[in-house]
Formats: sequence, C-alpha cells, structure tokens
Amino acid sequence: MRGTSGASLKAAQERFEPVLRAAGADALTLGEQLLTVVSALDDSAALRRSLADPSRDGDAKAGLVASLLGGFDERVVDLVSGLVRSRWADESDLADAIERLGVDAVLASAEARGALETVEDELFRISRSLDGQREAKQVLSDATTAPERRVALVDALVAGKADEVTLSLARRATASLRGRRFVQTLGWFGEIAAERRSRLVATVTSATVLTRAQQDRLAAILERSYGRSVQLNVTVDPAIVGGLRIQVGADVVDSTVLSRLADASRRLAG
Repeated sequence: MRGTSGASLKAAQERFEPVLRAAGADALTLGEQLLTVVSALDDSAALRRSLADPSRDGDAKAGLVASLLGGFDERVVDLVSGLVRSRWADESDLADAIERLGVDAVLASAEARGALETVEDELFRISRSLDGQREAKQVLSDATTAPERRVALVDALVAGKADEVTLSLARRATASLRGRRFVQTLGWFGEIAAERRSRLVATVTSATVLTRAQQDRLAAILERSYGRSVQLNVTVDPAIVGGLRIQVGADVVDSTVLSRLADASRRLAG
C-alpha cells in the first residue's frame, strides 16, 4: 500500500489494536462486520468514490458511514468513520485497509482464546490439502462460479474439522476473491497471523520429508538472517528432484535441482 495510504492504515491499526485486545473473543464479530463493509465497497463504485473522495468533507463522509452502518457495532462505525476522514492514494486503498483491519480483528479473536497458532497451522494445512486437487482449486478461485457453491465446497473441506476462525477466514477467501486466488489469500491470512505472533512465515518446498532436526537447523539459519522468529510451512514436491525452495515474503531462494537444470538450459540456449 502506497505512501499516504500506508501511513493511514498503520495509524488505524495502532488505534484499533487496544480495542481488539479489550474485545477478546468478541473481536470476531468486529472483524466479520468490517469484512461486510469491504464487500459493500467492492460492490459499489459510487460508494467507494463517495467515501474515498479527498475533496469531500470528512464529517460528511463520516455521517454517511454512520447512516449506512446503523446496525453495526459502534466500535466498527467509529473505526470506519475515522478511516474515511483519512487520505487515500487510490479509492481501492480504503477497501484494502478495511479488509486488513477486518482480518486482524478475526485473528485477534483467536489470539484471545490462545488459538492463533492453531488457526495459522490450519490455514496452511487447508492449502496443502488442495495439492493435486486441480478441479477443487479452480472452483474455489473461479469468479464465474456462484459464491454459494464455492462456500459449500469450503464447508465440505473444513466445517467441523477446524477452529471457527479458520472456517470464517476460509469462507471469506473464496466468497470474496478480490482478484486473488483462494490459496493465495489463505497464505496472506497466514502471514498476518504470523505477524500477530511476531513471526515470519517461510514457505519451504522440499523433494523429500525434512526431519525435525533439519527443520530446526533451517529455522535457526533463517532466524539469524532475518532477526525474527520464523514459522516453517513445509511441503513435499518430488517433482523438484532435490534441494529446497524457500520463500519468505518477497524473498525467494531456489536451490532445487529443477531450478539449476532450468538455469543451465537457459545458459546453453543463450
């Protein structure tokens, strides 16, 4: 998120965090209401323009929010009212910021119950369970498929098998694609969960199963490099033949045999 918009989001997060701490497990309701606001903004270009227009009086925009969110929790109304008074580089940045705050709130409810690590792990496991299930992954990310059908598929995969926060986020990831793919969105949610636990997420792809000792050594190396605790999410893909592919945020280290062969092929072709 760019310049002014990023600063506005950070300021909102700092103001909202004490509210989430005080809300405890009830933060789930705040988060789901915020995500409902995001859906309304996504569905109405006129509403996005009205609330993000920098030339429009802030109090007038806050008044519009209060009239639209009359049945919502007052903490949500106060937050969104403050956000529309801020300046945004692009009208889409407002919805993106509210989405981020909504996800933070949903995850904060799990944190209050001591279940945040469980949710983070379950989000990763859902993604991993879809490996090799091309049709299911396509349906979950297909904007032309009815959202109800996509949510029903998530329920078949997750309902009764995971924390309520995991289920809420998984449903959200497919019901409101927002230009992303389902697994990509789950990965983003997992990164936010890791941030709340002050940990980075390292996605590791290996040709074979890593032993606990190997995982511990790799985590220690990454923690020294980044200066923070690191959560390893490890998947096994025999197709890479050997070596490891490690991604931490935008950083990617690919030492797989497949990658080296591809590089050698490019050099020969050149």
